[in-house]
Amino acid sequence: MRDYELVTIISPEVDEEGIARIRDEVNKFITDKNGIVGEVKHWGKRKLAYPLKKFMEGNYVLTRFELEPELVKEVETKIRGLEEVLRHLVVKVED
Repeated sequence: MRDYELVTIISPEVDEEGIARIRDEVNKFITDKNGIVGEVKHWGKRKLAYPLKKFMEGNYVLTRFELEPELVKEVETKIRGLEEVLRHLVVKVED
């Protein structure tokens, strides 16, 4: 397994409960694939450098996890299917 970081930008229209639901959904999907979710940080609402789907703000969530490399694409596909997610990025953490 490898270490990864996932940064998710969620629509500013989503409330705290909705953010928690999305975060839990992503974490559950990772653990269902036998991954290990480490640290999860909600960075809060931040201004964007440019508009994403006509929004100038977004709620940022950082998730650190371990997963087999071939399963990362499935996680990204799952996240892409969530309407409230404006953008996401998965980065492999070097040792």
